Order: sequence, then structure tokens, then C-alpha cells
Amino acid sequence: MGVVTRLLIVNMPGMTNAAPAPAVGEPVIHASPPLPSYIPPFGVRTVVGCLGMLLAVHVAGFNEHVTEIGLSDIRGAMHIGHDEGTWVIAIYEAFNIAAMAFTPWFYMTFSIYRFSIFMTAVLALLSIPAPFMPDVTSLCILRAFQGMAAGCLPPVLMTVMLKYLPPQIRVFGIGGYAMSATFGPNLGLPLEAFWFEHVGWHWLYWEIIPTAALAIAMMAYGLPRDPMHFERFEKFNWLGILVGLPAICSLVIVLYQGDRLDWFRSSVITNLTFWGLAAFIVFVINEAFHPSPYFRIQYWRSRNIQASLLSLVGILAICSIMGEIPATYLEAVRGYRPIQAAPVSLVVALPQLIMLPLIAWICNNRKVDCRFVLAGGMLCLAAAAWLGTWLTVDWVRDNFYLLQILQVFGQPMTVIPTLMLATMAMGPADGPFISGMVNMLKGLANAVAFALFAAATRRREHYHSTMLLDHHGTHHLALQGMGNAIEQQLASTSPDGAHVAWNGLQVFHTFVHEQSLVLALADIYHVLIWVCLAYAVMNLVLPHRVYPPRAPSPNTPAR
Repeated sequence: MGVVTRLLIVNMPGMTNAAPAPAVGEPVIHASPPLPSYIPPFGVRTVVGCLGMLLAVHVAGFNEHVTEIGLSDIRGAMHIGHDEGTWVIAIYEAFNIAAMAFTPWFYMTFSIYRFSIFMTAVLALLSIPAPFMPDVTSLCILRAFQGMAAGCLPPVLMTVMLKYLPPQIRVFGIGGYAMSATFGPNLGLPLEAFWFEHVGWHWLYWEIIPTAALAIAMMAYGLPRDPMHFERFEKFNWLGILVGLPAICSLVIVLYQGDRLDWFRSSVITNLTFWGLAAFIVFVINEAFHPSPYFRIQYWRSRNIQASLLSLVGILAICSIMGEIPATYLEAVRGYRPIQAAPVSLVVALPQLIMLPLIAWICNNRKVDCRFVLAGGMLCLAAAAWLGTWLTVDWVRDNFYLLQILQVFGQPMTVIPTLMLATMAMGPADGPFISGMVNMLKGLANAVAFALFAAATRRREHYHSTMLLDHHGTHHLALQGMGNAIEQQLASTSPDGAHVAWNGLQVFHTFVHEQSLVLALADIYHVLIWVCLAYAVMNLVLPHRVYPPRAPSPNTPAR
């Protein structure tokens, strides 16, 4: 009897699993060795690889703000107006957010190791010619590719932290990923302001090159070289990417350009919204039935996924708006330059190096319900917003420090538990899909925050300026015999009465603008109070409790 026949008999039902001894003279057949595991044992190399991935994501985050910080100098160098300059920012953000949605499929195909290094290298190399682009069109195209490369890195970071870290410290990996959502933006703006002020706007693009090279070296050393899976192209979702990419880009551009173009009074915004929504509906339907989707729509049936992802969008939007208000006030009312406003962001950024690991350690305790930590963080943000309602034109940089200190506690206490609720209830195979959703929604949160802040500020400023002018007109008629107080103050500056009247009108216009802007920002703070309280209650009610992961005990019996 041949070896093959005996093996078949051994595996028949009712037979024993013990293999019979081979006959004399027959070759001994050994079992094939198991496939190698590409999750290496936790050690120094793993730590270095994860830190390199974290550094690459921060490099991408710093690159995101370069055009925003140096926009005035870039416009002057390229001889473009403000409107053209805003398109550079909008196109970068559109491709950045869209890339996050499709990244998991590609790094599962080309491997985390190769994909991460390649995209970091592309991000750095595209920074070299950026200051030398001849016109705004070429700069927009270059920034689109750069935004796509930068958007590919955050989803990989989440997967790396969830895959390569041991279960008992996986929550700290989530805390590390949270740094890209809270610590990174708060630190990025001051660093960019420093470069812009002391070196020049060209170095805003070039500064990422050495840090990107360091990140590549760390990833090349520490990340495991897992295999590529080109067989996945047999089921490549062509319709999904051809429809989903322009759909997401269109909707993001609507959010960034809507207020400037007066929303649906603009044919550009109307067309982008209509066709973007239509394409996105097709994209969602395709993802629900395609065998190789970029998104798994079925995840939205989970209460935890629904509550955590909606909370993530709201929380990151709140944090973004609360960071934007001091910058807007100090620039528009007090005339601060970016380097002068930088300490306000640093007050939030630097303490988070301690707070993020501390909150992760607290949430890693199985006795602690992360939902209550999240609610406590929302209360801290609500308290900061309440203090902001006392904003006046007399505030200076120091008046914002107490608000920022409350955000030091509030931001990590909200972001880390939200990410736990989104990821801890999922299995290892679900990690890539959930990372794509989380990161795309994180990017959309910034876009939504930008749109809401711009629209709310403009409309409330117009309302308050109208009320102030009406109030002034009423009192001016009652006190017209007392003369113009502003012109009386400026009378000694010029013998020309018409010149004095013109200067008096300019001073009055500045006064009304500052007052109306301050009142508008205070109104936004009022709204944020109630939004924070609503999110605190929602996250205590909707999601189920999740527990931090633990390694299986060796004494646990096998099932």
C-alpha cells in the first residue's frame, strides 16, 4: 500500500489520527513547516518600527499646514490672489481625505512595510520642487499628489499599533495614534510658524525631508517584511475607486470652498454637491455588495460603531474649532503674527506628551469604564467653552491659557475612549476596514469644522455688525448735538476736515468689525457648550461598554 493510500485511510472518519510507521525502505514524509508569522515578537525592533510610523504620520501632519501658514508669501511669490490660494489648500485636503478611505486595501496588497516606506518617500520627494512651481495650477497638481501620499499614512499607523503591539499595551498604541489627531495639529502650527518667521516660506516645504528620512530608516529597521498579495487584484474594486475618489474629493471641496463662494448661490458648489452626492450613493451601494470592498457598510449595524464614529467626527470638529477661535481672534483683533500666537497652541501640545499616556493607562484598567472618561472629557471641553463666552476685545494671549489647560485634559479624555469604543469590539481581521473608516471620518471632521466655523463666524458677524450699526444710529440721532467723538479725537491730526472725517470713518469701521467678530466668536462658544453636553450624555447611553484587551492566560483551557 502506497503512502498516499495510507494517508487517506488515516484521515477517514472513525480512524485514529496516529500515522502508521512507514514500511522498510519507504521514504519518511515529514509535515511541511508552518507558514512564517509576520507578527514579530514584541521587542526593540517593534518599538522602533512603530515609532517610525508615528513619526511619518506627524511629518504628514506638519506638511498639511505649510500652505496655510505661508499663504501670504506664496501668493506674493506666484502673483496670485487670495481666492486662487484657497484652492491650493482645498485640493490638498480633498485628496488627503480621499486617500484615507482606500489605503487599507493597498497596504494589505503591497504589505505594510513596502507601502509605508514608499508613501513616506513620495511625500518627502514631492516637497523638493514645491517652492519652484511656475504657477498655481502646477502647485495644485503637485499638492494633490502630496496630499494623497500623506493621507495614506494615518490608516497604516492605526493598523500597526493594533497589530504589532501586545494586547496588554494595545491601548497605549491607540494613545499613540491619538497623538496624530490632537498633539500633532497643536504642535504643527507653532513649528510651522517658527520656520515661516525665521527661515522663510521655502523651508515650510523642505523641513519634512530630514524627518521623513529618519522615519523611513526606523520603519525599514523595525517593521516586519510581510509578503505581498498580488492575487487581490483579481477582485479589484474598480467601480469603487473610480466613483468613490471623485465623490469624496467633491464633497470635501464643497466644505472648504462653500462659504467663500456663498454656498448654493455658486454653480460650482451646486454641481459639486449634486454630482458628489450622486457618486457617493453609488459608491456606498457598490461597497455593500462587492466581494472586495474598501468599506464594510455592515459595521454600521453595531451600536458601538455608530456612536463612536459619530462621536469621533463631533469631538474632533469641536477640538478643531476650539483651537481655531484663539488663532482667529489674536490675528484679526490683536494683530498677532503666527509666531506670537504659537504659545497658545503649545500650551495644549506639550502637556499632552504626558496626558495621552496617562489617559491610556487609566483606560487600560479594566475597572475603569471608558465611557465615563469620555463624558468627563466632554465636561472639560464644555467648561473651556463656557470660559470662552466671556471673550472681549480686551483679551490678550494670556487670557486663553486657562481655556487651553482645560483642553489639555479634555482632548485626550475624549479621543482615546472614542477610539477604544470603535476598535476594541472588532476582531483582528476587521482592523484595516475600521482604520479606513476612522481616518476618513477624522479628515472629514476637520473639513466639517472648517465649514461650520467659517459659516457661523461670517453670519454671526454680519448679524452683530447690523445690530451695532442700528444701535449706533439710534444713539447718534439722540446725541447728534454732542458731536462725533472719534472725529474730536482725530481733529488734531490734520487740518483737513475731510481727511479727519475719512479717518474717523475708518476707525469706526475697525471698531464695529472687531466688536462684531468678538461677539460672533462668543456665540460659537455658547453653541459648543451645549454640543459638548449632548455628546457627554449620548456616549453614556448609546455605546456598550468595551474592555481593554488582555493576552490569553496559559492556564486557560483550550476550547
